[in-house]
Amino acid sequence: MKVLVSDKLSAEGLRIFEETPGIEVDYRPGAEREELLSRIVDADALVVRAGTQVNAELLEAAGRLRVVGRAGIGVENVDLAAANHKGVVVMNTPFGSAITSAEHTLAMLLALARNISAADRAVKEGSWSKAVFTGVEISGKTLGVVGAGKIGRLVVERAVGLKMRVLVHDPYLSRDVVRQLGAEQVDFPELLSRSDFITLHVPLNSETFQLLDEQTLAKVKAGCRIVNCAQGGLIDEAALARSIEAGHVAGAALDVFAKEPPEPDNPLLKLDQVICTPHIRTSSVDAQINISVQVAHQVVDFLTRGVIVNALNVPSVSAELLPVIRPYFQLAEKLGAFQAQLNPRGLQRVTIEYAGDVADFPTAPMTMALLKGLMAPLLGDAVNYVNAPHLTRDRGIAVVEVKNQAAEGYSNLIRLSVEAAGERKAVAGALFNGRDMRIVRIDDHQLEAIPEGHVLVLLNVDRPGVIGFIGQVLAEANVNIAMMNLSRRTKRGGEAISLITVDSPVPEDVLARLRGHESILSAVQVEL
Repeated sequence: MKVLVSDKLSAEGLRIFEETPGIEVDYRPGAEREELLSRIVDADALVVRAGTQVNAELLEAAGRLRVVGRAGIGVENVDLAAANHKGVVVMNTPFGSAITSAEHTLAMLLALARNISAADRAVKEGSWSKAVFTGVEISGKTLGVVGAGKIGRLVVERAVGLKMRVLVHDPYLSRDVVRQLGAEQVDFPELLSRSDFITLHVPLNSETFQLLDEQTLAKVKAGCRIVNCAQGGLIDEAALARSIEAGHVAGAALDVFAKEPPEPDNPLLKLDQVICTPHIRTSSVDAQINISVQVAHQVVDFLTRGVIVNALNVPSVSAELLPVIRPYFQLAEKLGAFQAQLNPRGLQRVTIEYAGDVADFPTAPMTMALLKGLMAPLLGDAVNYVNAPHLTRDRGIAVVEVKNQAAEGYSNLIRLSVEAAGERKAVAGALFNGRDMRIVRIDDHQLEAIPEGHVLVLLNVDRPGVIGFIGQVLAEANVNIAMMNLSRRTKRGGEAISLITVDSPVPEDVLARLRGHESILSAVQVEL
C-alpha cells in the first residue's frame, strides 16, 4: 500500500511508515501540483499539513485513495464535501499541539506585560532607556479566558499556577467544572469589566465574529491587555487599534489576523504596544514530532486494520461496518445539530433513545455522531467524532442511552431529548426506505420534515392568518420557500409549529419582524 506524503513530516513519523510491513512511502514535500496529480493516482493514503490543497481535482485524480491524514488540527485545505463524495476518510490530529498552543498564549501574555518585544527592538537599535518599558506583574492580576476548551483549559491551569485570578466565560461549560479548574464562571460583560488581561480561545463562527468590536472594547477595564492566539476575525482590528491609540486598551499580543499575512497598512502593525507573531502557536519541535507520529499511527491503523481514529467526516468504526450504518450516523448528527441550534444554552442532560431496527446496530458510534452534531454549532470545527463525547462530558453534560424494540409506528427511530433549566425538549428522526432522513417529531408535534439546508423553525398560536403573514414577510425579503411542514396539537387555538425550508438565509431583521407578531412565540433559524 502506498502512502503519499506531500508536506514535511518529522523523521519519527516517516519511520513509522517505513517500519510497517506492506507499506511503501512516497515522500514528496513541496511537490508541484502536476507531480502530485500524477503520484496520487495509485496512492492508498495521502498525508498532508497545511501546504497541500486537497481539493476535488486532487481527489478525483486518486484511483485508490481511502484516507487523508492531516498532521495538525486545521482542515481548511481539505475539501470535506469532495472527500465524502469520493468516499475518502479524513483524519486530523487534534491533541498533538494543545500544550504548545497554550504555552504560546502564556508567552505572549508575559511578553505583553513586560514590553519585551519593544525593549528588545530598542536595545538592538542602540537605546538603553528603562523607564519607557516599565511593565506590570501578572501575579495577582485577573485573567479573563473566553472559551475553556482543550487549549483554554490548559491556559487556565497554567495561569492559576502563576497566581493569577482567572475568570472564565464559556456558556456551554458548567460552573462546577470551571470551579474545579480554580476559576470563576462569569458572563461576558462581567469578564470584560473585571479583567486585566483577556485571552480568546473560541472558534470563529457567526456568534464570535468580531467578538471584540467597538462596543465591547469600550466596556473592557481601562488598561486591559488582550491576547489572541485562537482565530483571526475574533477581533475588529481597526477598532482595537483605535482603542490602543486612545489609551483605553494598554496593548495586544496577536498570533492570528483576519487576513494572513496582514496587509501592510493594518494599523496594528504600526503600534509599539502590539506584539505580532506569524501564526506560530503550534510551531514547536515537540508539537511537530507529536502530530507527525500521531498521524502516521492513525493512517497505519486504518490501512492495516480498518480502524478509524480522529475522523472528521465519519465516526470511528470499522471500514466494513461503516457503509451499512452510515445513514443512521448522518441522521443522528442532523438531530444533534438541530437541537443545538434550537435549544443551545445551559444543557445539563442528554438522553438518546434508539428504537426499532436501529437498536440492533452498535449505537456507541451513532452517539458519537449525534454528540458531534450537538457540540459543533457551539464549539466550531475543533469538534470531531472522537472528541465530541469528551467535550460533552467536560462541560458537565450527562449523556444517557436507551434502547427500545418498539419505534412508535416507525421501523426505526432516534429520539434526542435535552434538559436545561428544568425544561425538557425533544426531537425525533427516522429513516424512510433505509436512506431518506426525516424529522418526525418535535416535542409533542408530529410532522415529516427533511433536515437539510436553511430551516426556519416557528412556534406560534394556532390562529388564522399567521401562515399568510409568514409568507408575506419572507416574500417581501425575497426569501423563497422551498418546503413547509406544519403541525399543531390536537385542538384548535393551541400551539402550532412550522418548519420552513428556504433557499437562502433569513436576515436577522426579518426574523425580528416575525418575532414581533403577536401570535408568533419564537422564530429560530437552523442550518443543516
